[in-house]
Amino acid sequence: MANFTAADVKTLRDRLGAGMMDSKNALVEADGDIEKAVEILRVKGLKGVAKREGRQTTAGLVAAKASAGSATLIELASETDFVAKNEKFIALADLVLEAVAASGADSVESGNEASIGDQTVGAYINDEAALLGEKVELRAVRRVEGDEFAIYLHKTSKDLPPQVGVVVGYAGSDAETARSIAQHIAFAAPTYLSRDEVPADQVAKERAIVEETAKNEGKPEAALPKIIEGRLTGFFKEIALLDQAYAKDSKLSVAQVVEQAGIDIKGFARVKVGA
Repeated sequence: MANFTAADVKTLRDRLGAGMMDSKNALVEADGDIEKAVEILRVKGLKGVAKREGRQTTAGLVAAKASAGSATLIELASETDFVAKNEKFIALADLVLEAVAASGADSVESGNEASIGDQTVGAYINDEAALLGEKVELRAVRRVEGDEFAIYLHKTSKDLPPQVGVVVGYAGSDAETARSIAQHIAFAAPTYLSRDEVPADQVAKERAIVEETAKNEGKPEAALPKIIEGRLTGFFKEIALLDQAYAKDSKLSVAQVVEQAGIDIKGFARVKVGA
């Protein structure tokens, strides 16, 4: 009979985050040798990577880090909340974030090519996924430039790691207002910083829709231009940050709040787990 104790099983579980029975069976196969059991679990886990490839990763967490001149926001995805709140998964996210930020990556592709030791981030994630027993993937990478940064990570459940992450790059000294803007972005989910950034073809398509809608409603021809512009303004308020009504005071636009605070928003990123 293999020579190992319950403490050895716990050591293996704590070290790898593997299940109790998987850890026990590996120790039996390894005749109590913990290091050999580690290798057995890795090999068995890696054999399951291909089988997990088609699975959906709807859980996970977001994490962010700021450094001089830029900030990085990532989403590390898993299949279940059970793994998402696992300490090993959270530690993996921290390692991935550090590597991605250090590399200057601004996409999932370049993020997966960043280095952790002598491995790429993508390979390292696959190794760890083998032990966690689920498909794990780097699903989002955003990089924001600026002089200063506000980071807001929102928990949708107290039992889970952050599920919504926002980074705001800005110039100025009002860090409190910048953080408040980040919280606003988490809630309001704008797509663009200003209406000037909205692609012309998207604006043209929306204009055509509101014009056709107004005509079908039987609005007077003379009133159409004003109606169309009014509805386009509403469209911009939905998708452009600076046009939006400020979440903490709807009488003010975000643009007015920013101006009053003396800050200049250079860019932002928002990532929601599973979105």
